[in-house]
Amino acid sequence: MRIVAKGLTYTYNPKSPFPSQALKGVDLTIEEGEFFGIIGHTGSGKSTFVQHLNALIKVTGGELRIGGIGDAGYDLADKKCNFLELRSKVGMVFQYPEYQLFAETVEKDVAFGLKNFRRDIKDEKEIAAHVKEALETVGLNYAAVKDCSPFELSGGQKRRVAIAGVIVTKPEILILDEPAAGLDPLGKQELMELLHSIHGGWCKTIVIVSHDMDEIAENCTRAAVFSEGKVVMEGKPAEIFRRGEELLSLGLDVPTTARCAMLLKERGIRIDTDFTCDDFAEKVLALYAEGKAGKEGGDAQ
Repeated sequence: MRIVAKGLTYTYNPKSPFPSQALKGVDLTIEEGEFFGIIGHTGSGKSTFVQHLNALIKVTGGELRIGGIGDAGYDLADKKCNFLELRSKVGMVFQYPEYQLFAETVEKDVAFGLKNFRRDIKDEKEIAAHVKEALETVGLNYAAVKDCSPFELSGGQKRRVAIAGVIVTKPEILILDEPAAGLDPLGKQELMELLHSIHGGWCKTIVIVSHDMDEIAENCTRAAVFSEGKVVMEGKPAEIFRRGEELLSLGLDVPTTARCAMLLKERGIRIDTDFTCDDFAEKVLALYAEGKAGKEGGDAQ
C-alpha cells in the first residue's frame, strides 16, 4: 500500500492560549516496498507524522491516504474510514516498546493485538498458531517463552516480544519509532536483520524514525528529513548525505562515513560513495591502491 500525504497539518492544543503547530503542510509519498527512513531533530514533526499513519492522531488538516481508492485504500481524513481495519494493516512499534508489555504471559501479550484488530479470528487454536508464528518470526522459541512473564525476559527478548505483538496481525506496513534505541551494536545489527527478514513478505513496507544516521545509510532505500514541521529533503540516503553541511546546519548529524568524506574533501580527495560502511571502505581502499601503484610507478622511473 502506498502512503500519500498532501498538505498535512496538525496543531496541538489548538484552542488553548499556547497552540503548537507540529506539521505545517507535509507533502510526502512513500511507495509500497520501500524501507523508508524519517530523520529529524526533536520537535521537527516526525513522530507526529508517523502517528497519523495508523490514526493514533486523526487528520485535522490536509490529506492522507494509504492504499488505493475505494475498498483498496483508506482515506484517513474521512471520519467514516475503517480505522480498526487500518490498524491491522499498519502496525506501529513505539520507542522502547518493551515498556508497553503488560500481560501475565508472553502468549497473552502477543495475542492481545490479534484479538483487538482481527476480530474475525476467534478460535483459540488459530490464535495460538498466529502467536507462535509471530514469536518465531522474531527469533523466539514459542514453547520456551509462551508461558513466561514478559517481565522475566532479557531486554532484547522483551523488545522482540513487543514487536511480535504488532506483527501478529501481519501488517502490510510496519512503522518503528527509534527501533534500535538503547541497544548495543550487536543488538542493533540483529534487530535490523530481523526487520529485513520481515520486509518484502507480508510486510511490504517498513518505515523507521531514527536519529542514527548510520542506521539510515545502511538500511533505507529512501529517506525524508523533517524540520520545523515540513519535509525539507527527500531522496536516497546517498543523495541526502551528500548535503552534509545542510544537515549539520539543521542541527542534525551525518553518518560516520559522511564525516570522513567531508574531511577528505577538505584535503582535495573526493569519494563517490553511497555512505554505507562497505562501499566507503571499498572506495577508500581503491584510492589507496591506485595512489600506491602510481607512487611505485614513479619510483621505478
